[in-house]
Amino acid sequence: MKQRKLRMGIIGGGITGFIGAIHIRSAIMENMIDLVCGCFSSKPEVSIESGRRWYLPDNRIYSSYHEMFEKEMQLPEGERMDFVAIVTPNHLHFEPAMMALERGMHVVLDKPMTFSLEEAKLLKVKVEETGLVLALTHVYSGYPAVKEMKSRIANGDIGKLRRVYVEYPQGWLSERIELQSGNNAGWRTNRAYSGKAGSMGDIGTHAWHLCEYVTGLKVTELCAELNSFVPGREIDDDGTAMMRMENGVKALLSASQIAIGEANSFNIRVYGEKGGFRWKQMNPNELYVLTSDKEQIQHIGNNTNLGQMASWNTRTPAGHPEGFLEAFANIYRNFAHTVTTKMNGEEPTAEMLDFPNVLDGVRGMQFIETVVKSGWSDNEKWTSWVD
Repeated sequence: MKQRKLRMGIIGGGITGFIGAIHIRSAIMENMIDLVCGCFSSKPEVSIESGRRWYLPDNRIYSSYHEMFEKEMQLPEGERMDFVAIVTPNHLHFEPAMMALERGMHVVLDKPMTFSLEEAKLLKVKVEETGLVLALTHVYSGYPAVKEMKSRIANGDIGKLRRVYVEYPQGWLSERIELQSGNNAGWRTNRAYSGKAGSMGDIGTHAWHLCEYVTGLKVTELCAELNSFVPGREIDDDGTAMMRMENGVKALLSASQIAIGEANSFNIRVYGEKGGFRWKQMNPNELYVLTSDKEQIQHIGNNTNLGQMASWNTRTPAGHPEGFLEAFANIYRNFAHTVTTKMNGEEPTAEMLDFPNVLDGVRGMQFIETVVKSGWSDNEKWTSWVD
């Protein structure tokens, strides 16, 4: 197999926000990817300053993503970017992603995948037509402890599943900070930029995805309540959904951005006939294994107690926690392995393919459509999955 680093371009993620640096640092962590170009902001001066901070030459720092695609395509194939990471507000996901796919470039997208379900379906068709790779950064599925939970559930360690609780409380939108400057609350609370959902689109999709990821089961219908607690806010800042899943499993999802005092207290509990699991994102290297008479902690690290998927995605010995950046890096690394393997005409392994993809992206937009339809309804609440 020929080995070389993949060349990465980025759209969005300038110095006025935080997520661009997260993506870039995570992408380069495994030494499989180089950042070669970017359009970091719609403001040319911000884009230039941002690119220079990553030591890019001025001729590879662009003022618009249209310019970036045009000029990158003029470069020799051995110099232009192989893939683009898109870390813009939701309304600017679809067009650059489609432009990349049409030019033979792979894509990494922040979640939710698109602004609307219709756009998501079009991206799915294009990915299938081209055979290119699209990764979606549902970062919490990248944690080794989560992967260990998923493997043990699939192995039947806790028996037939019964109940899932998944909760994501934050408090940063407990006041109407979108009226102030210096934060990214403005677009996240504006339907014209975020799409139909607020907290459910931003963090509720993470909770939904983790629920389906660890169980291997799909949600079939849900009953939701959405709230906009802060006066003047046009979309939800809080919500709850009862979800019916395949195989008779019941799930309860809660996502709130007005839970004062909470940062990112994301957690999930899964219960079966023989036991259960509990994981908290803020203690990422501890997987709680529950039985009827005891509670044990499986400490995640390079040891013989982990399954193949968790081991593949673990870097450090037990006692050295792997966190948010490493979970992001697992998505980028597995994506890079998959792209490189396909470039060499070979089939990626199951470990390489273990990252959220375009199908997850469509499912995420279906979740948003369904939860909004149910959550704001004054009549019948239980809503079948929106296709």
